[in-house]
Amino acid sequence: MPPGRSVVGVSQVAVDPDTPVVLRSRADMVMRRLLFVPAGPSTVGDDAVHRMFSFSIVLSALRCLLSYVVFPIATPALGIATGVGPAVGIPIAVLALVFDVIGIRRFWVNDHRWRWAMTAVYAAVMVLVSALLIGDVAHVVA
Repeated sequence: MPPGRSVVGVSQVAVDPDTPVVLRSRADMVMRRLLFVPAGPSTVGDDAVHRMFSFSIVLSALRCLLSYVVFPIATPALGIATGVGPAVGIPIAVLALVFDVIGIRRFWVNDHRWRWAMTAVYAAVMVLVSALLIGDVAHVVA
């Protein structure tokens, strides 16, 4: 069967004539196209993938910590201005979302065995951070 043709939701992708054919599901192919993952072997090691995952999750956790603990509780208790939350939260949220997408892409570029599970974790974190971002933007606009 020629590369790229599907049979019952599975696609064959020939990267190189010397490389064995990789069978991918239709969902894998869609996700790889969505994330602009190039065909071919990965140049990213597992350590880099795990570091990016850790960094993006820590950045998202920092955003939540600032939004739920530091700005609403600690800053008023210390007498510091309480209106700085959205000014700091919006850039951190945007940065966290960018690093989340980069992290997802790294799992897919590396063809990591946990790419679907990590995509689900990242998606859940991105939904939470997006909700905070929307709240901060609404606070600034209002």
